[in-house]
Amino acid sequence: MGEKLRILVWNEGVHEANNEPAHIGEIYPDGIHGAIAAGLRSFYPESEITTAVLADDQHGLSEEVLAETDVLLWWGHIAHDQVGDAVVDRVQRHVLGGMGLIVLHSGHFAKIFTRLLGTSCSLAWRNDGERELVWTVKPSHPIAEGVDSPIVIPEQEMYGELFDIPDPDDLIFISSFAGGEVFRSGVTFTRGKGRIFYFSPGDQEYPVYHHPQIQRVLANGVRWAAQPGLDRSAPAVTNPARDWFAER
Repeated sequence: MGEKLRILVWNEGVHEANNEPAHIGEIYPDGIHGAIAAGLRSFYPESEITTAVLADDQHGLSEEVLAETDVLLWWGHIAHDQVGDAVVDRVQRHVLGGMGLIVLHSGHFAKIFTRLLGTSCSLAWRNDGERELVWTVKPSHPIAEGVDSPIVIPEQEMYGELFDIPDPDDLIFISSFAGGEVFRSGVTFTRGKGRIFYFSPGDQEYPVYHHPQIQRVLANGVRWAAQPGLDRSAPAVTNPARDWFAER
């Protein structure tokens, strides 16, 4: 993948800061964001790949940073409520203007995701460290290119239906678990000019982001979500509101 993109990996970083779980430092010595960024660098060696966490000034998501970002990857879990609304407003505006957004695992409850989708984004879950199989159900989609079906994840938190999201633009991956549950684990949406990809595998307790096939999915997702040639200076909606009845 020779694209030169500007990629920002955002992670709330609370698990790492609190050393919870106790082995997270062994699994992700550079944080979850560091592992994701390292995986992407193997596919995009010429790209600018940076990271940010909740504790950074403006959560690392200033206007200047977002204006220079082609794709934002978002991992959150236990601190969704600590993300400032002004930052969420800013990210939403940039997504509507054409910045790509990849929401990961428990980011399904992130303020930015629930706002953009307009639903609760709730789901069933349990964490028994069971095997997950990630099945490709739309192999023609660019995000599925070169991806094994199924991807075998030996241990993972279970996410199951009902996943309260709108009907996605594309259903690319469905996961099955040892307990019999299934989950729409890879879906896409468009909002305004922006492309959104949600991908569920990747809990803080398991080394999922070191899995080569998971890294390939994320790299494919970045390539699909990025629109580097798009003019993002124009608003997502260009037609001004008009009172058509008054003009009759």
